Amino acid sequence: MSKILTALPDGKISDFIDQKIRNDTPEEYVRQNIERRLVLELDYCIEQIAVEFSVKLGSKRHRADLVIFREGQEHTQDNAWIIIECKRDSTQPSDRREGIDQLKSYMSACPNAEWGMWTNGQYKSVFRRVVAQGQVVWEEPNDIPSRTGNAEEVNRPQRENLKNATDDNLLFSFKICHNHIYVTDGLQKQPAFFELLKVIFCKIHDERNLPNPLDFYATAQEKASNDGRLTVANRIGKIFDAVKTRYPTIFDANDRIKLQPRSLAYVIGELQRYSFLDTDIDVKGKAYEELVGANLRGDRGEFFTPRNVQTMAVRMLDLRVDQKFLDPACGTGGFLVIAMNETINRLQTATGSQSSRGIRAALHERIQEVASQCFFGIDINPDLVKATKMNMVMNNDGSGNILRQDSLLHPHQWDDTFRKKFADALKIDPANLRSAKDLALFDAIATNPPFGSKLPIKDRETLSQYKLGYVWRKTEHGWEPTEVLQGSQPPEILFIERCWQFLKPGGRMAIVLPDAILGAPGLLYVRYWMLTHCRIVASIDLHPDTFQPRNGTQTSVLLLQKKTEEEMNRETMQRQIRDYEIFMAQVNAIGHDKRGNKVYKRNEDGEEILVPAESEISA
Repeated sequence: MSKILTALPDGKISDFIDQKIRNDTPEEYVRQNIERRLVLELDYCIEQIAVEFSVKLGSKRHRADLVIFREGQEHTQDNAWIIIECKRDSTQPSDRREGIDQLKSYMSACPNAEWGMWTNGQYKSVFRRVVAQGQVVWEEPNDIPSRTGNAEEVNRPQRENLKNATDDNLLFSFKICHNHIYVTDGLQKQPAFFELLKVIFCKIHDERNLPNPLDFYATAQEKASNDGRLTVANRIGKIFDAVKTRYPTIFDANDRIKLQPRSLAYVIGELQRYSFLDTDIDVKGKAYEELVGANLRGDRGEFFTPRNVQTMAVRMLDLRVDQKFLDPACGTGGFLVIAMNETINRLQTATGSQSSRGIRAALHERIQEVASQCFFGIDINPDLVKATKMNMVMNNDGSGNILRQDSLLHPHQWDDTFRKKFADALKIDPANLRSAKDLALFDAIATNPPFGSKLPIKDRETLSQYKLGYVWRKTEHGWEPTEVLQGSQPPEILFIERCWQFLKPGGRMAIVLPDAILGAPGLLYVRYWMLTHCRIVASIDLHPDTFQPRNGTQTSVLLLQKKTEEEMNRETMQRQIRDYEIFMAQVNAIGHDKRGNKVYKRNEDGEEILVPAESEISA
């Protein structure tokens, strides 16, 4: 009886297709994502796919990374239908030995190989070998076909044929598009990102434009000629005109897509196969936030929170439908997207799966209402504000309440545009936002504020709004603020109090904080303030690698509930804080190592636990 392998040695992976144990290399990472895409997106049977298939070239044999055969056909060189070469990201398409020419040589050696794809995760080329008038013509379609082999579906997908992205394949597509723009149009990273952002907006708007047919496409024939590329540019330009009308707070009326027609057609062809509306939010979120982080990460202590930490924090808040949620340092909008989708899932669960068409229409209207009225984000970085709006648009269109402002400023320092938009969204009079006492407007907050001694807050008017902006002194019964302002204060300390000010009595916040706040002797007064103003519901000590590879700061998630005025007065009179239980936990694994590479569950012997591929497919 053969032994069943249940664990993996270090540096090894189990192949998704043939279950063989292979070295975990950058090239293998690309291949494993493509393998999952073939089965989970394009619907190929595992039995149709051969890994490292032997191809005879002259007197030598070479191994093609992936070869696909038509259903029921024997795995022979003569029957090879689609050949795929997967390379590490440092391999260039022009490489003489491992580039595109290698793929074409394999296809030429297989008489029935019609399709081929070469990719390194950063760049992708697809070829279709067609014999016309006795000559081989290498067409360059947008993608390889799905299991049906329908080439027209590749050229111009219909709504019902759009694919849900899996694993890192949407991230691959975003990188491929961004790199193409960067190289072809000569744009720097940030302008290239914002041009890609415009195209993504067009894609989402086109998917929502029911019942009209999809216009977001570029056929292989259009991409092959200058006239065809101009046709694509005109078609997408009309979609962008509609986008500008729908999102006037994101795009100016005179904005236009600045990509060359050749570049635009390539990007359209790469993205057109996916459903941006139906793809799982974690797949979309990871792809989008990695792209944003690579292009917009600033120098203001912006270290974006891993999605698993964001999900944990939001679920701990137990957000209810119609409760108002805020992230006052929203970054790319991860907390907002997760909170919004948690609320939407509650609505959908309450409605049930067997609802009538009328109930489904009412549910859709209710979702739009909740998305537009209950979720708010503020960030000081205008580029991140725009990126967050895009993230919300990709996830149920809650883009209206993402605003640019320094959350720590005194309300009378807010500019009039922000004040009016903020007040209008909350359905209050802008004149009523005069001081910190007027901000208790939200039921729940989740945030990861910028932190660090390199970003001190020194403005006296800003500091004067906060008790934590003053020097504190030890008293017989605890601590109390003096009348002397601090010379400066790290932003994370002020954010604790600003979040408290934003909460209604009884409201909850989940906030990521450096562990120094929880343990440094010099910050004991901060902990005293938290104990007197909040009920500490939970303290979660995060793994040291949580923000690696970019930041090694030790952090925790605190879940705090704002005490009512009555509770605080009673405890002040009694000179005693009421005892209660605090949930405390330590995160022993975060899902990646110091370099940002994924890590997997291990057994008691330290070996990685192997999950059979069938479990992933059935899930």
